Amino acid sequence: MTRMLKAQMGGGSSQVGHGRHPAQSAAVRVSDYFVRVGCDPLTEAFERRSFSPPWRGSRPIDAENVDTVMQRVFATPRDETAVAYLHVPFCQTHCLFCGFFQNVWRPEAGPAYVDDLLTELAAKARAPLVASAPIDAVYIGGGTPSALAADDLARLVEGLHRYLPLTSDCEITLEGRSFGFDVAKAAKVADAGVTRLSIGVQTFATEVRRRLGRKLAGPEVALFLAELVALGRTAVVCDLIYGLPGQTRSDWSRDIETVDEIGLDGVTLYALNMFPGGPMAMAVEKGKLPAPPTAGGQARIYADAVERLTALGWLQVSQSHLVRSAREFNRYNSAIKRGVTCLPFGAGAGGQAHGVRWRNVIDLAQRRDMIAQGQQPVEGVALVPADHAAHAMIAAGLESGQLDLAAVESIRPGFRVAVAPLLANWTAAGLGNLSGDGFRPSCAGSFWISNLTSGLLAGLQSAALGDAHGCGIA
Repeated sequence: MTRMLKAQMGGGSSQVGHGRHPAQSAAVRVSDYFVRVGCDPLTEAFERRSFSPPWRGSRPIDAENVDTVMQRVFATPRDETAVAYLHVPFCQTHCLFCGFFQNVWRPEAGPAYVDDLLTELAAKARAPLVASAPIDAVYIGGGTPSALAADDLARLVEGLHRYLPLTSDCEITLEGRSFGFDVAKAAKVADAGVTRLSIGVQTFATEVRRRLGRKLAGPEVALFLAELVALGRTAVVCDLIYGLPGQTRSDWSRDIETVDEIGLDGVTLYALNMFPGGPMAMAVEKGKLPAPPTAGGQARIYADAVERLTALGWLQVSQSHLVRSAREFNRYNSAIKRGVTCLPFGAGAGGQAHGVRWRNVIDLAQRRDMIAQGQQPVEGVALVPADHAAHAMIAAGLESGQLDLAAVESIRPGFRVAVAPLLANWTAAGLGNLSGDGFRPSCAGSFWISNLTSGLLAGLQSAALGDAHGCGIA
């Protein structure tokens, strides 16, 4: 499952990774995000969680100008460290919660796809955008990258070292699932240079897993993760989803106990977001699955998990991510939140650089044809919003638990005036604490982080217009 998809599932994330991005969206008002003081901020602050994509307000580039723009982007050097994202667009099964399934995994497709990736890396290696400054984090996502054969994964990671200017301590994450993965493959990719394994568990409850389309039973997954930890070659983290249909409080409680008992380096907690018209939404609509919890119900589950894990010695480093090991840096995800340059490789990978966003064409045949014809195999090319830097600063600050209001004000004068009534309201309602130049979300505020982000983005819009008339309570 992709980083972008996970972001949309409530991780409070705005990562580039893989995903479709509409260029424009309707304007929002600051007044839309006031909450009733006196309500339970955890469960009642908002009716539903909003979605605040970093591409909101992007300006599409005309098709006839795409090649020229992309040539300019790759010909322009970087001054700062970047990250890279490699996409593997194959899945062994179509999980019920996933809205971005693309290609059924076939083992015979793996070697040719890795060949394509290595060819792309070699072709772009000397481009100033790629070669001019270091890369300190690489994320190999999907799809299911771990489905690739061990030899193919190893030569892909070796290719990263050969063609990209990786730092000596570059974090290289391989995303995967327990099915089709084993300790021998993990050891081989570690030998090649992978430093971090991110396993999409979602839940250890076997019956819930079966309904999602996961193949292995929960105890089998837990055993595999324990074996990866015992191998001791990489950081090992996993994802859990809360609010799944049929997932009981005892299921979730056991999930939290299990990640602690295994000794993982980190865990990410994602709220379920059902895609309208997707397979899970259809199953719920037809009565084949029970309805998932409301947003308020999800909030209680989230708060309980954070409280229990921190009591067990875990450190919350972002809205959704907790760590218990000094070797878990979560570097790629943190960098993406800050809006750094992301270099995309592979079908469906999305990236950004020099004020431009784009996604590589995901259809494999179309992509190969475009390359053969000398065309840039990209789509969705757009200029980032004018307030992209301020947006990234807001998203990263809320995620890290401390938003620097003065820093945002320095790049968007008028922001603090525009959002002052909103921040006062949130503080009074229990969504966070305002102190000097900083705003720190509470646990309730962290759960509703996408709504807080949306409200502050409305403040950016208001400041950009030079008017704060939208700040009053409607």
